[in-house]
Amino acid sequence: MSSDRLIYLPLGGAGEIGMNAYVYGYGKPGKERLILVDLGLTFPDMDTTPGIDLILPDITWLAERRDRLEAVFITHAHEDHIGAVAHYYDRLGAPIHARAFTANIARAKMAEHGHPDKAVRVVSPWPETVTAGPFTVGFAPVSHSIPEASALVIDTPAGRLVHSGDFKIDLDPVVGEPFDRALWESIGAGGVKAFMCDSTNIFSEHPGRSESSVGAPITELIAGRSGMVVATTFASNVARVKTLAEAGIRAGRKVCLMGRAMNRMVEAGKATGVLTGFPATIPPEEAAGLPRNEVMLIVTGSQGERRAASAQLANGKYNGITLKEGDTVLFSSKTIPGNERGVIRIINQFSQLGVDVIEGDDRYHVSGHANRPDLDQMHKILRPQIVIPMHGEHRHLREHVKLAKANRIEGVVAVNGMMIDLGGNAPTVAEYIETGRTYLDGSVKIGAMDGIVRDRIRMALNGHVMINVIIDEDDAPLGDPWVEMMGVPETGRSRGPLVDVLEDVLAQFMNRASDKILRDDDKLEEGLRRVARQSAQIEIGKRPEVSVVITRLTE
Repeated sequence: MSSDRLIYLPLGGAGEIGMNAYVYGYGKPGKERLILVDLGLTFPDMDTTPGIDLILPDITWLAERRDRLEAVFITHAHEDHIGAVAHYYDRLGAPIHARAFTANIARAKMAEHGHPDKAVRVVSPWPETVTAGPFTVGFAPVSHSIPEASALVIDTPAGRLVHSGDFKIDLDPVVGEPFDRALWESIGAGGVKAFMCDSTNIFSEHPGRSESSVGAPITELIAGRSGMVVATTFASNVARVKTLAEAGIRAGRKVCLMGRAMNRMVEAGKATGVLTGFPATIPPEEAAGLPRNEVMLIVTGSQGERRAASAQLANGKYNGITLKEGDTVLFSSKTIPGNERGVIRIINQFSQLGVDVIEGDDRYHVSGHANRPDLDQMHKILRPQIVIPMHGEHRHLREHVKLAKANRIEGVVAVNGMMIDLGGNAPTVAEYIETGRTYLDGSVKIGAMDGIVRDRIRMALNGHVMINVIIDEDDAPLGDPWVEMMGVPETGRSRGPLVDVLEDVLAQFMNRASDKILRDDDKLEEGLRRVARQSAQIEIGKRPEVSVVITRLTE
């Protein structure tokens, strides 16, 4: 019996939706050769991560074993699967494999960080394969809301693994390859050890709808509108962008794309040959000069992003175009949980302009993820020995395991940091790895537990007070302390200026302080901070964050 083991280790994306990063390994325990599938990110919010630009997976465990990392494989070009590739290339250094469209997006990201094009290698779809140490990996086409999404067929000495990536069953996806049942039956024919499967829509009981089903309703909607029509969707969903553009043309309108990401994705689709027959578009300056009923804008910002084109239009004039009463904005998308507040803000801004907004209508959007009946169908096609759900919150993973067991397939809930040994007939937990998040704060990467964001949240909640004191050569106060405040009410319960109240109590503390305290910076700082926070609590009902600056004069 071989002493080698086959392992699966999610570093992100298992127990959450976003920030996908999955490690596979084969070899002697602790010496396995490794591959990484996807390296994505997630986005911050002002409530929990104020000031943070991006949230990346913590890859410390993998970076410490970079000498054993054979390659990185990217299933598709959504940010939650590809967004961290350029940020972490220096730490990992392994070649990156992807299909042409995904590679195009990856190379643009790498170039922004000064990394070489040759680090990203283009792979043709299955049955072409890439050998990476003990792994042989092929990209099997699947339908999703972005071109050239792929599942990975990973052959190992211990058996075949299938990593679904994000997928749906769609026989007419508009752009990209339709679902090919015969292909998947052939992939499963020789036996599948484990199927790592998308769990996003496990609670959706109805079969998934085809992308082609939204074209007619959108065309009918646009044809019935008299003013300007604006449609927003995910920029990466170029099939939907094409559907929207074709609907606009059929309704007798000229189409204008707005937003850097929208134009970037369409150009990438054209350059790689996945997007053909895309209607001619006009620039914003031409659109601004046409009658309103002859124009359709397709814009970025379906998730309420503050700097996207839809938000700019909601704020007023953008690229020479102002929306007004009689115009229509269509959200041809689903709001991702957590983005509701931003979307509602923009909808209300449009409403104040007199614009009609259509949002949350299933006639104009279909999901890019497999619903429960489609997941069930994939289980029955592949008949894997084990199903390991991924790409979902814990409730999604747990429900997906129930579906697997209903099909008499072994299943296990494996969350981030749980290393699963796939060597036996049933999966077992081999180790628990410490995982977490890394924050991109401006140009610096910081740990989620470093305290920086925690301090930022405390200041946001309670304000900040800075106390300045000067101590002379004889360890005596030179004048009274003075206070500077930010984010704190100017007046408290005593009706006087809060800064004066604090300076008075701090001066009293300094006058009463013993020589021992005045000579010890740590004790002096602790005392001043305690007095300031207690006094602020009495005056304004809050304990602000306090910084103390002690300046000592020397002869």
